[in-house]
Amino acid sequence: MKLQVAIDVLTTEAALEIAGKVAEFVDIIELGTPLVKSEGLSAVTAIKEAHPDKIVFADLKTMDAGELEADIAFKAGADLVSVLGGADDSTIAGAVKAAKDHNKGIVVDLIGVADKVSRAKEARALGAKFIEFHAGLDEQAKPGYNLDVLLSAGEEARVPFSVAGGVNLSTIGAVQRAGADVAVVGGSIYGADDPALAAKQLRAAII
Repeated sequence: MKLQVAIDVLTTEAALEIAGKVAEFVDIIELGTPLVKSEGLSAVTAIKEAHPDKIVFADLKTMDAGELEADIAFKAGADLVSVLGGADDSTIAGAVKAAKDHNKGIVVDLIGVADKVSRAKEARALGAKFIEFHAGLDEQAKPGYNLDVLLSAGEEARVPFSVAGGVNLSTIGAVQRAGADVAVVGGSIYGADDPALAAKQLRAAII
């Protein structure tokens, strides 16, 4: 299972600082949507130039103009780009076309999708590299939120998948047991007092 750090800071400088501390322990460096909106795709270029050996994920959460937006991100240095599962099939297909042109990948993010299992299968059939079972920060803040809902859906869908939504040292084992290909960790790394130590511990917890 790969370890992905989701960096949800707002400046390229801060992202580079965190990436520099944790890169040796992670496989995928994700530039979160707030960062991309704040700094633009130059942040993607900066991270890729600093860490050319890492998979760089531009979390665009594209909802329309899939081929165009993915193409722009790939040209900026992204290896993976996200498209929302709620988008039209043609949007996902367009993004996948751009990915094939660049020999890169599309991740379909199921945030806000009610029937995650069915949509995961559809998105995979459209050419997504893997599917992200994702609960956003707002959803995680609701009373009674439980990561197990995402894990169960991922297991049932039987597609290559990642899990994002409160993954931390106490839950990463469950994420791996559910069969996830990628564990996505955000605040538990970038918000830690010692991000490098946090990433190292998470890496060590992956069997």
